[in-house]
Amino acid sequence: MEQITFSDFLKLDIRVGTIVEASPFPKARKPAYKLKVDFGEKIGMKKTSAQITKLYLPESLIGSQVLAVINFPPKQIADFMSEVLVLGLETDQGVVLLRPDSKVSDGIKIS
Repeated sequence: MEQITFSDFLKLDIRVGTIVEASPFPKARKPAYKLKVDFGEKIGMKKTSAQITKLYLPESLIGSQVLAVINFPPKQIADFMSEVLVLGLETDQGVVLLRPDSKVSDGIKIS
């Protein structure tokens, strides 16, 4: 395991956002959804692709808050530009999203 410094960790901008759209992404190499996530007034809407199809249906994701890294460079996935990385835990059953256990304001940065 490669160690990083605390200053390396601080470079990550991880924030809370609310999923406002979710749809299947058939052109992805692995099963995935296209998500549109609202990070509040300051940051706005961001798009991402997430391989979370084993445990979630698109309609169940709408309104869910998630944690995401918002300062990675955009990444081309098939014909889609992913702007953020939604965080999750890879389990034997599938990816489990990291989410706050209480409703918070969109755009809040982890601390």
